[in-house]
Amino acid sequence: MSKLTHVDETGRARMVDVSNKDVTARTAIARGHVTCRPDTLAQVRAGTAPKGPVISTAELAGIMAAKRTAELIPLCHPLPLAKAHVSIELDEDLPGFQVTSEVRTKAVTGVEMEALTAVSVACLTLFDMLKAVDRTMVIGGIEVVSKRGGKSGSWTRE
Repeated sequence: MSKLTHVDETGRARMVDVSNKDVTARTAIARGHVTCRPDTLAQVRAGTAPKGPVISTAELAGIMAAKRTAELIPLCHPLPLAKAHVSIELDEDLPGFQVTSEVRTKAVTGVEMEALTAVSVACLTLFDMLKAVDRTMVIGGIEVVSKRGGKSGSWTRE
């Protein structure tokens, strides 16, 4: 078994030392979804959800979350983000919402956690803003779609 990177020789959690790594351009894309009832989707489309502009609020929440990932996930390094974008699309087939994030930086470590955090918080915000009209919603499918940069190079989910 290989040595665990986030555990020291005594078994205690530690932040990995990345000071010797090269700064490279890094990008991560993540996605997830929220399923809901068709009438919930119709309210959002019509702009009549009781808590206001659901989509724009959830997109903004996701961007804000990406910027605060190191405060939320104990061993994540704080990163200077060059881009944090969240897009939410209504999906009649689910029915529900498809949530996608793209995060970029030039740093010594990747932004996968920031992309996942953006999607997660955007989904949670959708749930919060719509729970008064639909308690049956389900958040799911949160995953990294692709990452670029760093020593390990590029990776894309098949």
